[in-house]
Amino acid sequence: MKIGILGAGRIAATLAETMNKMPEVECYGVASRNIEKAKAFAEEHGFQHAFGSYEDMLADKDVELIYIATPHSHHYQHIKMCLDAGKHVLCEKSFTVNEKQAAEVFRIANEKKLLLTEAIWTRYMPSRKIIDDLLAEKVVGDVMKMTANLNYPLLEKERIVKPELAGGALLDVGIYPINFAYMHFGDGVKEIHSAAQMTSAGVDGENGMLLLYEDGRMAVLNSGIHGKSDSQGVFYGSEGCMVVENINNPEAIKIYDKDRNLVREIKVPEQISGYEYEITETISCIQEGNLECPSMPHEETLKMMRVMDELRASWGMKYPEEIEKL
Repeated sequence: MKIGILGAGRIAATLAETMNKMPEVECYGVASRNIEKAKAFAEEHGFQHAFGSYEDMLADKDVELIYIATPHSHHYQHIKMCLDAGKHVLCEKSFTVNEKQAAEVFRIANEKKLLLTEAIWTRYMPSRKIIDDLLAEKVVGDVMKMTANLNYPLLEKERIVKPELAGGALLDVGIYPINFAYMHFGDGVKEIHSAAQMTSAGVDGENGMLLLYEDGRMAVLNSGIHGKSDSQGVFYGSEGCMVVENINNPEAIKIYDKDRNLVREIKVPEQISGYEYEITETISCIQEGNLECPSMPHEETLKMMRVMDELRASWGMKYPEEIEKL
């Protein structure tokens, strides 16, 4: 399938390196607002065409699928551009700025009979099922609590610190522990409590989230942009604990007994980068005529955006575009 990448930054480069190793993918084109940047990217990563505007790439009738790799503040606008051009879309997380935007682009995609899905890679990875199967087997007994965190030093990144770029920890890294909790503990959340420390620019620099479930379980989550954390997801059971190393791209799952002895370690399957799973599923769904991917159906994306909207509302955190449109 002929794929075009909209944006030529770091994520686009990782994606391109992955696509070059996938026989079902044709690295067709890359678009940037800077033609020289697009040409350099195309040459380095073996793409057939470089475009100096997003519109030029979308006008190319041969492009079948667009991967949006721009800052999430621009996703809503760019998704609409792609759909209006008749292209299927795989869009980086955070899918949009808020639920309202997500609902609107899903409506347009359904009207146009085009596939549109969120590229949050952990939803598509084999590790997801491995973790769920281990929990179902009760390898650490009955689990009533889990924790998950993702923190990186990101203060030098413009898209993270600026409110006008929908910055802050939540939409960029906080989305991963939230997805981790909903993937493995399910939907039965009755209450969400949270707190955030804001930066001087008015975005969340650090946050903590507490999810209380109807059945008595609890998920404790956090994300931040000031320092590196262990990135672990931990399930606490009556017979021990299960540790997922790196919830952002699981590397191994370790089982400990009640005496904190490591009794088992499960490695995840070898992979190119981890991006290949979302690309493979998206291509398969397009070929089968499906409008959404089973690993991340529209309702799940809407749910994640709704949760983040509610968290931001509780912190009194709105992005400029949301204030302007009130």
